[in-house]
Amino acid sequence: MNFDLGFVDLIGSFGTVMVVTAYFLTQARLLDAARWEFPTINLVGSLLISLSLYYNFNLASVVMEFFWIVISIFGIWQSLRSHRGGMDDGGSAR
Repeated sequence: MNFDLGFVDLIGSFGTVMVVTAYFLTQARLLDAARWEFPTINLVGSLLISLSLYYNFNLASVVMEFFWIVISIFGIWQSLRSHRGGMDDGGSAR
């Protein structure tokens, strides 16, 4: 087994740490999934993973990251839209 990690592998691994950390923080109730920070961390992490997949292609992982990126962008949009619309964290209008 070869554990010689190149720069691209380190970037992808850092992206994985970002995504997993964001998920852990939401489960620990330290990060609110409805706020813009959660999908933004996921988006950046997924983009870093996708960069590594560009060099080390794996179709199933590329498909997963594509959907993760789309959902993260949707989450950022939802968060910013609700923030601008004067909604509180519960999603109800003030």
